[in-house]
Order: sequence, then structure tokens, then C-alpha cells
Amino acid sequence: MQKFSRIGAFAVALAFAAPAIAEEGTTLHVTKTPTCGCCAAWVDLAREEGFEVEVTETRDYVGMKRAAGVPADLWSCHTAEIEGYTVEGHVPFAALRKLLDERPQIDGLSVPGMPAGSPGMGDDPEAKFDVIAFGGAAGEGEVFHEAGR
Repeated sequence: MQKFSRIGAFAVALAFAAPAIAEEGTTLHVTKTPTCGCCAAWVDLAREEGFEVEVTETRDYVGMKRAAGVPADLWSCHTAEIEGYTVEGHVPFAALRKLLDERPQIDGLSVPGMPAGSPGMGDDPEAKFDVIAFGGAAGEGEVFHEAGR
């Protein structure tokens, strides 16, 4: 009996140590170009954060953005979809969790360009950049999350 208790306690400890996502079974569908290292780094970080990730590679960069409805001024490198939202570029996972928790009436989030220090671009928790909400109630874009502030 005591052996089972130790194993049970260990399992409970592991469960609390694992990063939690908004909902169990939530899959992050990422589309990226095959040669982009920072996109692959962001995918690895997403998995470390507890997200289930499915990756599709394409060489049609412009088509990927247009198919997802990302406004041209908000383009970055990879484009993802989760729970009906578009996630463009190096969006920090705190902003992604906020999106899934709050479920605002928007089309998605973007970190335009490729800011140094963002997840996949150096992973500097002190990096300062904005996460922009777009579509729906956000219109052409408004700040949804301020990283590093």
C-alpha cells in the first residue's frame, strides 16, 4: 500500500508540474515554411508549454497568410490556428492562454515582424513588444497584450 501511495504522490506532483493549456486536447495547427528555424523554435516552445502541436509546411508564404485572413501589415513568419483563432508569428504563450481564457470576439492575434527576444527569437522574458488583436471587435488592430511590461 505504501508503494502505491508514493507512486500516486509522484503522479500528482508531475501533473501539477506540467504546463497547463486552456483546455485539454487543444491543438495548435501551425503552418510554416520548411526552412524557418525560428518557426521551428516557436513550435518547440509551444510543446514545452503543454500545447499539442500539428505542423504543416508550405512554400506558399503569401497564400498561407491570405488563407488565414491575416492583414498584410501584421504578417510575420508562421501562421497558426487554435480554437477558431488565427495566431500570427511569435505570440507569447501568456497571450495565447489569455486569448483562450477570455475568448474575445476577434479573428486572431499577431506579433508583426519578428521582434528580438520574442518566443522563438531569443526567448528573452524582458523583451518588449505588443501582441495585436485583429478582426471582429478589434477592427484593423489593437493592443491585446504587452510583453515584457
